[in-house]
Amino acid sequence: MGIEFYSKNKTFHLKAKGTSYIMQVFRAGYLVHLYWGKKIREYNESNFLQFLDRGFSGNPYKDDRTFSLDTLPQEYPQYGNTDYRKPAYQIQLVNGSTVTDLRYVSHSIYKGKKSLEGLPATYVENEDEAETLEIVMEDALIGLQVILSYTVFEQYNVITRSVRFVNHGKSNLKILRALSMSIDFHDADFYFLHLHGAHIRERYIERKPLQVGIQSIESTRGASSHQHNPFIALLKRDTTEDFGEVYAFNFVYSGNFLAQAEVDQFRNTRVSIGINPFDFSWKLEPGESFQTPEVVMVYSADGLNGMSQTFHHLYRNRLVRGKYRDQERPILVNNWEATYFNFTAEKILEIAKVGRELSIELFVLDDGWFGKRDDDKSSLGDWYVNRDKLPNGLDDLASRINKNGMQFGLWVEPEMISVDSDLYSEHPDWCLHVDGRERSESRNQLVLDLTREDVQDEIVNRISTILKSAPIAYVKWDMNRHMTEIGSATLPPDRQRETAHRYMLGLYKILEKITTAFPDILFESCSGGGGRFDPGMLYYMPQTWTSDNTDAVSRLKIQYGTSLVYPIITMGAHVSAVPNHQVNRVTSLDMRGDVAMSGNFGYELDLTKLSEGEKEIVKRQVEKYKRIRSLIQFGDFYRLKSPFEGNDTAWLFTNSEKSRVIVFYYSILTEPAAPLSVLKLKGIDVSKKYRLVGTEKVYGGDELCYVGLSIPANLKGDFQSYTWEFNEV
Repeated sequence: MGIEFYSKNKTFHLKAKGTSYIMQVFRAGYLVHLYWGKKIREYNESNFLQFLDRGFSGNPYKDDRTFSLDTLPQEYPQYGNTDYRKPAYQIQLVNGSTVTDLRYVSHSIYKGKKSLEGLPATYVENEDEAETLEIVMEDALIGLQVILSYTVFEQYNVITRSVRFVNHGKSNLKILRALSMSIDFHDADFYFLHLHGAHIRERYIERKPLQVGIQSIESTRGASSHQHNPFIALLKRDTTEDFGEVYAFNFVYSGNFLAQAEVDQFRNTRVSIGINPFDFSWKLEPGESFQTPEVVMVYSADGLNGMSQTFHHLYRNRLVRGKYRDQERPILVNNWEATYFNFTAEKILEIAKVGRELSIELFVLDDGWFGKRDDDKSSLGDWYVNRDKLPNGLDDLASRINKNGMQFGLWVEPEMISVDSDLYSEHPDWCLHVDGRERSESRNQLVLDLTREDVQDEIVNRISTILKSAPIAYVKWDMNRHMTEIGSATLPPDRQRETAHRYMLGLYKILEKITTAFPDILFESCSGGGGRFDPGMLYYMPQTWTSDNTDAVSRLKIQYGTSLVYPIITMGAHVSAVPNHQVNRVTSLDMRGDVAMSGNFGYELDLTKLSEGEKEIVKRQVEKYKRIRSLIQFGDFYRLKSPFEGNDTAWLFTNSEKSRVIVFYYSILTEPAAPLSVLKLKGIDVSKKYRLVGTEKVYGGDELCYVGLSIPANLKGDFQSYTWEFNEV
């Protein structure tokens, strides 16, 4: 590992675990990209830069018609001086012009990794884990300094990037575009992969050939969104789950973003990702700085599985923080689909009592416990107990549940406000709004203006008061609408387009304060399910409610797609009642359990309505999950069969020692005269022997991987599941 600078040819060579990243200060200070891929020992310019006289590609130096920024592979390209592709950044000067010219000034290399002020980011626990390069670029005419930051991790095929803008000039600057990274490939023979979806259909995988022009995904919703996850990857055309090269990019941010790949006229590809420039600007006064969020860049020479393993290990160990990073997560029951808003303290205690009898560990009280909240039309912002439902308050309810042997958790939605609320009556200007415009509602609610310090302080105060009032062990933090009328009553006109980003900075400030003040609480983020499943939120809350859709069949695709980037321990997954409340499908309790066990396991139904036979199944599921919990939450995850490619799905978990294995198989629809088939394992040690749990049968790891397991032919009917557990002999 290390970062090397060769002064003779002004070349930087960044070396992580299995990847090299090379760039060069070229000519009069342009920073050019030379290579990113499998690790090499040293670079001797085998792929030296070549220049041709290209028609209609302008020339910064009139005496050299072969040199143009339009054809130069750059690290952080600008606008206005011969590069016609999309720039990484754009600045407007006080004279209205938007032409800038960054040149290399200096660099520094140091061990470790700095935190980003006010923003989530990956981290190190000791400085020997990583090394960081900061390159200072400058536009001397206007006093703009841009610091490009690169960190390489010793144990991962990872490079992180971010950018800081500093105004050393005498005039205001306006940032119009500030992406966190850009990279130019001398290649366009790629597939473009991303995760798309909608509410209750999140993170579906799409893979398509890269075409000439711009392919992009984005969010303008004020959240990373259900519609597009802040992740893209370029795959070589022959790349599969286990073979081939992948270049992946994940944005550590929870708001509006843009991720794109531009293929130019000469079949070069420019990839960039960062804060969405749509409806964004930032006034940068003399002496001020602006920090962009971080991008995690992962290179894999071992296909999508290699990419996922890198993301999973990095995020589990160096993104998620706090007590629960390394601690097993509890099995819970949530009352939402059991009661919705219609419950009493007695009903909650009845469900909790049955939950304890079934050895469930945590009860979560969902929406409806506060204000006068009997439906979704009122009371958001009024974070005080609804005494009609809970006459003795939260403390009494939580204490009684604790005495019954279970922990107590609570749902909140602090970022929102109902028009029908005391808070709105007192502070109607505290929501995002534009004077003279209608305030569009979604789910009968508005969005609080988190750019305001008084709003931030009030949220921290009200939520902290609730969390101190009772023995609360878990919090589900929801956010159930996207932004409209994005404006702030306290920002001046020339800063209104800063609102969406200032909202995110305000949210991160709130989360940092609350999660730091309550380190023993397990926080789970939620946005109508998976609408903010991103690394920015995982930095503050170690798990996310994967989707409001709890249907087992739907969850196969949702959880499979999510697993491309995010660790299994970050995914909340529950067993709900049938017919399913989202798609009306009926699946067996066994299959629902087997799907939900591939995540942080729980239930979301009325346990008091289960038959005795169903209770026995639940008892077995709870017992089984406790036995395999550490393997699921901290083990390595391997995808075996994709729900996007056929009628069945399979995946497995194994520990780091490869001594324990559990395999999950799911069949969707019954086929007449279906062929017999086998399931070949991977990720286990082919030199070891494994006993099938519950039997005396022993198989070699090589047999399980190369020959495979017979899928039982007696799985009859739609929506079936089957599991195998193995322990090393």
